Amino acid sequence: MKLALYQGPSPAGDMALALKKVESVLSSAAMSDVQMVVFPELFLPGYNQPDLHHSMAQPQGGEWEQALRDIANTCGCGLTIGWAESDNGRYYNAASCFDQAGNKIAHYRKLQLFGAMEKTNFEFGESYTTFQWADFKVALLICYDVEFSHHVQRLKNQGVSLLLVPTANPSQYDNVSKLLVPARAFESGTSIVYANYCGHEGDLHYSGLSLIVGPDGEPIAQAGRGEALLIADLDHISNIDPAVISTQHLDFREVT
Repeated sequence: MKLALYQGPSPAGDMALALKKVESVLSSAAMSDVQMVVFPELFLPGYNQPDLHHSMAQPQGGEWEQALRDIANTCGCGLTIGWAESDNGRYYNAASCFDQAGNKIAHYRKLQLFGAMEKTNFEFGESYTTFQWADFKVALLICYDVEFSHHVQRLKNQGVSLLLVPTANPSQYDNVSKLLVPARAFESGTSIVYANYCGHEGDLHYSGLSLIVGPDGEPIAQAGRGEALLIADLDHISNIDPAVISTQHLDFREVT
């Protein structure tokens, strides 16, 4: 079973460009028998677009969602993507997951808002989202969320074996891709798909370095600094020696 992530520049508020890019990427991925592509955080309308996060945000079931459903269905490829959600005057940094027929199978609101911009523009999410996809129990997290081992471990304790993580990681935080994401995967025995932007958006420069990590903490696929479509065959996971998978989630002792 193949899964992919897209690393690319932000559409920066150009919705026609954003949806065209989603369609192009899903079409290319489908030709390689990919079943799901993960896009970056707040791809609609763009991450470093604070003036647009309220004015362009849409409710669940709105025009963006319908367009994404149609694209996934037409291309025959699933999609996980970050977007700005409005809900009766409240706004969320959200992500949704659609299957290959365009059915929405999961929706999530970011728990750990990062920095002044996010905390000014968005409300905190309140709960995890888990769902069954193919042979995996899956959870969505967004960017900063995955840096907290507490969240990853709690999801592992719920039986999650795959995390899909749209992100918008700036260039000064390369250690997240290089150290933290592999560590989160290894210590929990969970596979992680971490989909970042590249290039710059206004005054914000992104690190790129998106990656797909196996439960042994080793990258299955990893991007550089430029635009990329990373494809990984998750059947690889079944061939990993169980002896190198961490048992921390089973062995942890609570002390006071």
